[in-house]
Amino acid sequence: MTKVSYGGQAVIEGVMMQGPKGRATAVRLANGEINIKVDAVRTWREKYPILKIPILRGCVNLVESMITGLGTLNWSAMQAGEEEEQLSKTEMAWAMLFALILSVGLFIVLPVFVGSFAAPYVGNFGRSFTEGLIRAVIFLGYVVAIRQIPDIKRLFRYHGAEHKTISCYEAGEVMIPENAVKYSTIHPRCGTSFILMAFIMMIIIFTFVGQTVWYWRAIIKIALMPLVAGISYEVFRLPLKFPNSIIVKALVAPGLWMQKLTTAEPDLAMLEVAMSALKAVPEYIPTEKDAALLREQEMQAAKNPLEAPADALPEQMKLDKKKENQAGYASATVWNG
Repeated sequence: MTKVSYGGQAVIEGVMMQGPKGRATAVRLANGEINIKVDAVRTWREKYPILKIPILRGCVNLVESMITGLGTLNWSAMQAGEEEEQLSKTEMAWAMLFALILSVGLFIVLPVFVGSFAAPYVGNFGRSFTEGLIRAVIFLGYVVAIRQIPDIKRLFRYHGAEHKTISCYEAGEVMIPENAVKYSTIHPRCGTSFILMAFIMMIIIFTFVGQTVWYWRAIIKIALMPLVAGISYEVFRLPLKFPNSIIVKALVAPGLWMQKLTTAEPDLAMLEVAMSALKAVPEYIPTEKDAALLREQEMQAAKNPLEAPADALPEQMKLDKKKENQAGYASATVWNG
């Protein structure tokens, strides 16, 4: 069975999952049904292989993730009944620009300005470390603050559901919510870990910028952010290649700790949404156990189609069965975007 790496993100009342051939976003509606939007769109790196070059692929991944993330959040808000929260493309562009400016101000300009006062006493590395510490405190304070908001708490629970679902898949389990419960809400490939990795890389890289006035240092940092993102992405991927390395474990540890704040335990309904999103990803490859179970169900359905559960039937048999038996199963609407 071919191994495929899936990723995702939590959205409002749901989860988005992405694979090499596209993505699917599943949202729980107020009436209990699950709406699924399928986008059979390949990533920029799949479309243009040159973008897979190390370092460059990290920059591309960051930009694409921001665009995709805001778009899926916008769609999920509409599905969850928050029509007033839906943004037009122009509004989305302005929202991204505002978020970028705010991030630069909080995580680059402010730490550099404050750190400049410590520079004469602590040297280049001390200055970078001070800036990194300020940056981490701001980020930690932000996460702790928004965690108190009820809607964000639910978002973090769906974040946990996303991680549990991917871990369940990677373990080769049959993909039902009950099987995902035992897995951790923490996952080494989480975007939270990437952010913390970027913070660490900024400390190391900008140690070599030297003693400059704070505004020039801030400008240099902004100019070098694509390089920071690219290097951070490569380090972020190291656990895939060296899962048992002590050095790699030490590098990713801060991100794993941070996930204790950005995830929470989901319920079975949330796990069902996450699994619905994963299974709807274009050209989704089931686990071996799932594939074996499906084959077994289809064999049973072929032997006695009148008694087999509707979900176990091949597509044509499902249509025939539906005419005879309308009872029993929760429905889901699939959107093809």
